[in-house]
Amino acid sequence: MALLNLSLYRAAALSVAVGSTGMLVGQAAEAEKYAALVMDANTNEILHARNADDARYPASLTKVMTLYLLFDAINAGEVSLNERMTVSRNAAAQPPSNLKLKAGDKIKVEDAIYALVTKSANDVAVVIAEHLGGTERKFAVQMTDKARDLGLKDTTFKNASGLPNTAQVSTAYDLALLADALVENHAQYYHYFETKRFEWGRLVYKGHNELVGTVDGVDGIKTGYTRASGFNLMTSAERDGHRVIAIVLGGATAKSRNAHVADLVEAAFTQLNGPMAASSPQLRGTKVMASIQTPANPNAAAEPMLNGMPLSAYTAQPVNLVMNAAADESTEEEMPGDLVIVEGDSADDIASVQPSPALPAPGASFSVSEYEARQTAQAAKAAGLSVSDYEARQTARASAAAEVAEYTRRQTRRR
Repeated sequence: MALLNLSLYRAAALSVAVGSTGMLVGQAAEAEKYAALVMDANTNEILHARNADDARYPASLTKVMTLYLLFDAINAGEVSLNERMTVSRNAAAQPPSNLKLKAGDKIKVEDAIYALVTKSANDVAVVIAEHLGGTERKFAVQMTDKARDLGLKDTTFKNASGLPNTAQVSTAYDLALLADALVENHAQYYHYFETKRFEWGRLVYKGHNELVGTVDGVDGIKTGYTRASGFNLMTSAERDGHRVIAIVLGGATAKSRNAHVADLVEAAFTQLNGPMAASSPQLRGTKVMASIQTPANPNAAAEPMLNGMPLSAYTAQPVNLVMNAAADESTEEEMPGDLVIVEGDSADDIASVQPSPALPAPGASFSVSEYEARQTAQAAKAAGLSVSDYEARQTARASAAAEVAEYTRRQTRRR
């Protein structure tokens, strides 16, 4: 069977591969995705933690680090908010969520900030990466170096957007440290994360973080979603001069994720404002956080899906693929089964992803191997390569990812 490789998603935007080598990605994709952490940002005290040190896919939470380095560059005088950045062919080719930028377009730095915090635009993330680092690969090295500087010991970045890459991992604890560092070190730019609407061209994009303005004190910062990660949310809230940071990874739906984070935030402030025992201050309100339960079935959305079924449920038998005629009515919580969403946090992102030309006509049937061949041919064409060259490149990337997958498997077994 052909290798199920996450980089295929990036090249084709809608590619699906089904086979036994899906286990390479599957070591992580089929493992538990849920993790949570709540931190008192004033003292860095951990108020609540579940699976907080276990490897997880950050998805678009990655863009927080991309913006952190952009803010660093602005402070250093290397770029300005009004400076215009040029869109490369590579950036323009990024899959949704995106602004549909074209090669040669220009975008102001400040507009790029808005595009990342609202639309979570992958093309804009690459524009920033190439503008600051020359190439996205070099910029990812800078991101990882900055992670180490900030104490993020278990985080590795391979791209600027959070698009699927088995080697791009982090933890709830590390992401809480990142949020805390951004609020602390780039307070003058933090207001961007409160943005609810962003106008670009003729369109107005609504921010994905629905807790801003609806939960008391929540003022940022970032959502994230891929099939492999589930629904992620990095949240910061302040009440009466006291700030807490909450991280939830691997939620089953955006709605359940948001509700869980809201519960964690409320519990955190209840604990912090609770009565303090003179003899044991550290016991203040601890029962409040302890009462927060792990959501039921938090990992339901974590495994890649095809026609509403997990990929692991498919075998090499002929598969009947029927197009979902109601795709434009799908929401973030109810994904159209016939589409593979590479990245996106809202219904408009999902609806904007059109079925691949390689998909059959409604009611058509063909084998999984035939489907894989069509997807590979389409991805090779999109990358400007022959099928053989494309397959060779994918095999090389998969080989490099195997070591990371094995590490993830060992970490999972430790639990």
